[in-house]
Amino acid sequence: MAEKFDAIVVGAGVSGLAAAYTMAKAGLSVIVIERGQYPGSKNVMGGVLYRHMMDEIIPDFWRDAPLERPVVEQRFWFMGRESVVQTGYKGMEWAKPPYNNFTVFRGKFDQWFAKKCIEAGALIINETVVEECLIKDNKVVGVRTDRPDGDIYADVVVLADGVNSILARNLGFHREWRPNQVALAVMEVLKMPSERIEERFNLDKGMGATIEIFGDGTLGMIGTAFIYTNKEHISIGCGTLLSQIREKHIKPYELLEYLKQHPIVRPLIAGSEPCEYYAHLIPEGGYDSIPKLVGDGVLVVGDAAQFVNGIHREGSNLGMTSGHFAADTIIHAKKIGEYDERALSHYRDVLYNSFIIKDLKKYRNASHTMEANPKFFNHYIPASNKAMSEMFIVDGKSKADRQRLAFERITEGRSKLGLVSDMLKIWRAVK
Repeated sequence: MAEKFDAIVVGAGVSGLAAAYTMAKAGLSVIVIERGQYPGSKNVMGGVLYRHMMDEIIPDFWRDAPLERPVVEQRFWFMGRESVVQTGYKGMEWAKPPYNNFTVFRGKFDQWFAKKCIEAGALIINETVVEECLIKDNKVVGVRTDRPDGDIYADVVVLADGVNSILARNLGFHREWRPNQVALAVMEVLKMPSERIEERFNLDKGMGATIEIFGDGTLGMIGTAFIYTNKEHISIGCGTLLSQIREKHIKPYELLEYLKQHPIVRPLIAGSEPCEYYAHLIPEGGYDSIPKLVGDGVLVVGDAAQFVNGIHREGSNLGMTSGHFAADTIIHAKKIGEYDERALSHYRDVLYNSFIIKDLKKYRNASHTMEANPKFFNHYIPASNKAMSEMFIVDGKSKADRQRLAFERITEGRSKLGLVSDMLKIWRAVK
């Protein structure tokens, strides 16, 4: 092992691997340190990967990457206890190149991505914990690992070690995250024959669908549930703010089991076989929780930088893009031979001009607004279901009476002025 590298990447998730691959392709000496048994072993995601961001790193990656299904339909369910109001979009233009997104298993995908990094020249060390950053003259100069003689040196260290980045916290880049800045997601993988998946979700052979669920899928708590179709498996799960789980004293597996037994969900997964169960923390603080991103000899990317857009279920694409930006900055820093905060601040400048920060800023108040007004999830969504039920019942009542009853369902316990005020709050939070 070389005594010193151009760059050390801590964490072999998609943000860290994107940084490592980009730097290695440019000829930099790069080492990636991963605490899991292999890249992807600690990354819980049976979810969605967007093509465009990955294509910018490895063009036409989808030709040989281990992907599950191209997603041609994205559905949104607003769920009551025994009902659902549905919307969504199905586009067959997504069934062929250029694809929009895919369902993936991160355990498979990250191993493939790591192999590409190795082929590009990066060194990946697994089952190794980075205990701290090494600092000399107020500059990060490497890391200390749990291996004997485990100090490794580099010009730059990239922190891609996830939502609980102890390294970034120890550098003073952020404080301990509060429970309302972190979501807990639980997921189960259910085995099901591909033909049955396509029949139940009305899909052509090999095509995929996603369902995002709001309301009763999380027992009215702030968060979402989801169902994603894979080749021969279904990923089903839910995530909600850690603060709400603690407040309501709900165990994560109980929340998932409730979702699986819901009368709208149960027929979709009937006859499936449970394969795996996961739990994972997700950053939900958004724009106002972004830590310090750049220091002397160090950059922060991906989940460690709080780059998750929960409103649009985007995380991996933000992580990959931030890793790519960080790598480009380090490549330039090597050319000029400067690695202090001033030289590396280009990374921060690029981020703040990108869709990543612009989108996080757009929705900076969404999570707080919904948490402060739980009625959006535990009243308005079930009330809308009841209102739709009123509109579709035919029992001799006039349509005018039906419309009045539907409106009463929505405004139950609220004045008209209060309803308008609530709608303005949610509009301001997402406009």
